[in-house]
Amino acid sequence: MLEIKNIVKAYNDVTILNDISLSINNSEIVSILGPSGSGKTTLLNIILGITNPDSGNIIFDDNDITKTPMENRGFNIVFQDYALFPNLNAYKNITYGLRNKANISTQEEVDTLIDLLELREHLDKKIDNLSGGQKQRVALARTLVMKPKILLLDEPLSALDGVIKESIKQKIVTVAKEFKLTTIIVTHDPEEALTISDRVIILNKGKIEQFDTPDNIINNPQSDFVKDFIIQQLAIKKNNIFKLFGGEK
Repeated sequence: MLEIKNIVKAYNDVTILNDISLSINNSEIVSILGPSGSGKTTLLNIILGITNPDSGNIIFDDNDITKTPMENRGFNIVFQDYALFPNLNAYKNITYGLRNKANISTQEEVDTLIDLLELREHLDKKIDNLSGGQKQRVALARTLVMKPKILLLDEPLSALDGVIKESIKQKIVTVAKEFKLTTIIVTHDPEEALTISDRVIILNKGKIEQFDTPDNIINNPQSDFVKDFIIQQLAIKKNNIFKLFGGEK
């Protein structure tokens, strides 16, 4: 279990996160949702270890990792821009991290991931010759072969459209469930968060407005902000999400 206790973070006397506390269960898919400037990325960076909180604690499996360096936490992230090596083909990108930690994943496990993410036919292609969806799958495979204790995804679908976006969304869910992997996703898109997650954290101006299941967020919003943010954003996209969770509230 990942526990976030009373996390506070400020930059230049501006509070970005204000006394954030929550718990994420093992194998759970959780999205951090909110408008720009709500503190989503800062919270993700504190969990990953890129950023230190001003106060509060990060507890993972009953161990305080607040001051543990990022490289020793055993977490890993797929960035919004993929961060792939353009001079290497897809396969070498996937296995790059294994050069120094070869025993983390066996060849059989690597092959299983490649097939699960439907990358077999693209392994010899250079990164510039891949589509956005293919790049996202390569980035996901590269992260997963390192067997992270927690998978972090920063706006994983923002550069994708239509059928490709839906395909990658399903791949993320399939991989997370297949490997019983605790997964935390940062997104500004309510549709994305509500259809991919077991629970959703809604942030507003550095505070948690609601941390709940998609069903409860849609049918029982705990504040006017949650209600307005969800409804307005989904209305803009003309999405049918309300019907998926028992009808419009």
